Amino acid sequence: MSISIAWLGHATFKIDIDGRILYIDPWKVEAAAGDGDIVLVSHSHYDHYSQEDIRKVASEDAVLVASSDVVIAEGAGISLEPGKSTVQQDITIEGIPAYNIGKEFHPRGNNWLGFIIQAGGKRIYYAGDTDVTNEMKNLKDIDCALLPVGGTYTMDAVEAAEAASAFRPGTAVPYHWGDIIGSGKDAEALSRGFGSTTVIQPGEFLTV
Repeated sequence: MSISIAWLGHATFKIDIDGRILYIDPWKVEAAAGDGDIVLVSHSHYDHYSQEDIRKVASEDAVLVASSDVVIAEGAGISLEPGKSTVQQDITIEGIPAYNIGKEFHPRGNNWLGFIIQAGGKRIYYAGDTDVTNEMKNLKDIDCALLPVGGTYTMDAVEAAEAASAFRPGTAVPYHWGDIIGSGKDAEALSRGFGSTTVIQPGEFLTV
């Protein structure tokens, strides 16, 4: 099975799983591709939930899988909670808790999300907007971990490296840098802290 992951900037990813297209948290998408079979939205902050960008990426028959507040705002979609999962087009999507510790931006009680996307024996983890959590450190068998590194609203690069060192993904990819907060220095800091890191630029992709 062929899986490619493209970073489109900030916290937006496009994942191609044997021709099935998933978007995660589309925001500031330049082209209206309209090719998304599944759109995942982690929470309702404007830089993760954008109605305009969902419309740009979603195909006519696209399925939205999102936190409950996003589904309510859209009036459509599949509401996912942490610890629950759904299967769409033979792809399993599991909700993983995403929350702050000692910050107020992303309260645990909001039930906002990270995701594990599983297909063809591969497991991709998208952390969402989160600090390092026990749930994250206890993850198993992750082939690729997409981790925020910007700090302030999420964990920073040093914390992301500590988390990755705990659950040992095959590779880690930094995001939440280059827009709003974070810089290339944060991405490189993750690479220094966790050796199996792949730093990609907006528009670039990696194969899992």
